[in-house]
Amino acid sequence: MSTATITGMTQYLTYTLADEVFALDIGKVREVLDFTTVTKVPNMPDFMLGVINLRGSVVPVVDLRTRFRMPRNEQTVNTCIIITEVRIDGDTTVLGCLADSVQEVLDLEANQVEPAPKIGTKLRNEFIQGMGKHGNRFIIILDIDKVFTVDDVALVAELGAAAECPLVHHQAA
Repeated sequence: MSTATITGMTQYLTYTLADEVFALDIGKVREVLDFTTVTKVPNMPDFMLGVINLRGSVVPVVDLRTRFRMPRNEQTVNTCIIITEVRIDGDTTVLGCLADSVQEVLDLEANQVEPAPKIGTKLRNEFIQGMGKHGNRFIIILDIDKVFTVDDVALVAELGAAAECPLVHHQAA
């Protein structure tokens, strides 16, 4: 979805990574969980933290800070996992995204969203849907479907399959 397809008002869940405020279209968010124990799965990329047990389902969890080449952060009382639905190549995958904190659900009109800045040809920013303006701050609106590649989602599927073991089902959700 590009900024050209944003019309009227859209609701976004805003959250922080480092000192930056990001947003996801609320339609992509299933729920927000307090941080819980994440079971590590061997041989996964750095941005794949592991899996959690969400009411009997194995849900892979990714660290968006690592994905965006930001330094990792220690978990705090505000650290949470945003459960999202990611759609790539016609398939929908449920994925948990680690966030430093969740801020609020925010309504933005189309005229409050500008296209992602053109930074150059070597820097990937196609996953930025736009830059929201709220008061005197900018909010980076992510297109969660473009944050991960087809190969990343295949790894997520493998991670979920590899984690289907009795150990995972004993964790608290």
